[in-house]
Amino acid sequence: MTIASLNQLEREKFLDLLGGIYEHSAWVALEALEKRPFERPSQLAKVFRSIVDASTAEQKRTLLLAHPDLAGKLAVEDKLTAESRNEQAGLGLDRLPQATFERLSALNEAYRSKFGIPFIVCVRLVADVDELLAIFERRLELSPEEEFETALQEVHKIAELRLADLF
Repeated sequence: MTIASLNQLEREKFLDLLGGIYEHSAWVALEALEKRPFERPSQLAKVFRSIVDASTAEQKRTLLLAHPDLAGKLAVEDKLTAESRNEQAGLGLDRLPQATFERLSALNEAYRSKFGIPFIVCVRLVADVDELLAIFERRLELSPEEEFETALQEVHKIAELRLADLF
């Protein structure tokens, strides 16, 4: 895909291609559609980020809630988006030892209980499961406001890598 060909896509094809960049949040791509033409993939990434950053607190919360738990129920039931499945599998979250799976499940539950959103991290930038667990535990110590912003930044990292995969 080139940026020139992306600029020429019809609305539905544009949304099919970019609607999942932000997990289950095609509204971001829909708004970006109106900002064409793009000169570079990096500009497209900045436009996507600015759309999310300019959205309401409720839209941001909804965007965060659209993300699955890591190695959670959707993963176990094989109901993740292709992007999430590949990202989680890349870190080995689809084949955890039972004790690690149970620890991650307990952390997911504690995190949701404290913050009301799923734990979101750009797993493609995490070295291994031990690092993931350490990040999880560290972030459980943050305030709700700090964690909300941290989760948004992680969503942006995920989106930027997903966009980069297209070009």
